[in-house]
Amino acid sequence: MQVLHQNEVHASRFILWLSILTFFSVMNETMFNVSLPDIAAYFDIAPSAANWTNTCFSLSFAIGIAVYGKISEHTGMKKLLLLGMLIYGFGSIAGLLCHTWYPGVLIARFFQGAGASAVPSLIMVIIVKIVEPGKQGKAFGLIGSVVAFGEGIGPVIGGAISDYIHWSLLFALPLLSLLTLPFVLRTLPDETSEKKSFDITGAILLSVGILLFALFTTLYHWLYLSASLFLFGLLALHIRRQQAPFLEPFLFRKKRYITGVLTGALLLGTIAGFFSMVPYLMRAVYHMPTSLIGSAILFPGTLSVILFGILGGTLADRRGHIAVMLSGLGMIFAGFLIVLFYTDRAPWLITGSMILTFGGLSFVKTVISASVAKTLEPDEAGSGMGMLNFACFLAEGIGIAGVGGLLTKPWLNSPLNTTVTSQAAEIYSNMMLIFIAFMTFGGLLFTLSYKRNRQ
Repeated sequence: MQVLHQNEVHASRFILWLSILTFFSVMNETMFNVSLPDIAAYFDIAPSAANWTNTCFSLSFAIGIAVYGKISEHTGMKKLLLLGMLIYGFGSIAGLLCHTWYPGVLIARFFQGAGASAVPSLIMVIIVKIVEPGKQGKAFGLIGSVVAFGEGIGPVIGGAISDYIHWSLLFALPLLSLLTLPFVLRTLPDETSEKKSFDITGAILLSVGILLFALFTTLYHWLYLSASLFLFGLLALHIRRQQAPFLEPFLFRKKRYITGVLTGALLLGTIAGFFSMVPYLMRAVYHMPTSLIGSAILFPGTLSVILFGILGGTLADRRGHIAVMLSGLGMIFAGFLIVLFYTDRAPWLITGSMILTFGGLSFVKTVISASVAKTLEPDEAGSGMGMLNFACFLAEGIGIAGVGGLLTKPWLNSPLNTTVTSQAAEIYSNMMLIFIAFMTFGGLLFTLSYKRNRQ
């Protein structure tokens, strides 16, 4: 009995420290978003360049999730977690030291994403191995709540620091997470790993191809697109010849799975682009300070994720995936229409739009995850869900980069919507038409595919 009690205390402490580590990792995703206009003004650069502050993080985060997931099959989790957090800390220190040099900021954010991605990549596996089966649900629930809270509080903290001190100090906050690292590593058991080959060539081809495609979405130079497609072609040939490729080829033969992944990437990438646009909108149209954008505009929306996330899971079990997906899309469309027609009317309308959009996003995420999971066999779940997370994080980075590029295009300043009277608001109203078009296509793709597969 005493040994059992000690194990329970050991697991509880482990979950506590892991939750703190997760909190700082997730918060870093959202706290820079609200400061993008400040970064653009500080370096006197266009949104297309400033948005790469988040794009670099998202791209390396997405690639890191795939890489850590693969390496975990060959190396112990303790070593990987330590490596990831050290890279995370290096990126944070580099950002503090190089904040006056924009390429240095981008490099720092890239390293932050590459390091921070170790936490979500390994956390599920760690809980399964450390926590006894009867208490794993509670552990997953706690981590989920911490993730939602970190995403919600990020814009508030980021806005306050940027407004009252300086945006560069956002690089200092992640260093606090390193204080928890000794306690987390102390609770992790030593592991013996099976030595297997790792497909470095496949990882490089995929990473460079993604980077070139993201550059195309910002700069619209066809050379980047051509080079990206060429590398993806080489990757396809490489996968066929490699015995243990970086990307699992059997996943690409599952049409329903691929449709779910593409739908998730399209929808989440579009919404990420919308969220990255909102701080620019509030600064240009309402001249709102960064701290107020974070606390009054973004924070209420991110808090709604917690409420609607729980509700979405319940409704998916009772009403079915299509009903929940349509409900989520309906909320997102309502939020988008508010910004489309009332861009310059009142700030509280934008807050309402964020609440609806974030709430709808919770529904969409729940349905995408559950639908994709149903297409996989038990022994395919690890690779399949890992690929879904990779695609969605990747799409978010590309969406942010794409929106930054679009905000610099003069043709988007045309007065298309007669309900918008402010010239500064026209480009943001017109952007909503693009977002609505992408969301409509994604919603139709999911609905038609799901109905066809039910018959």
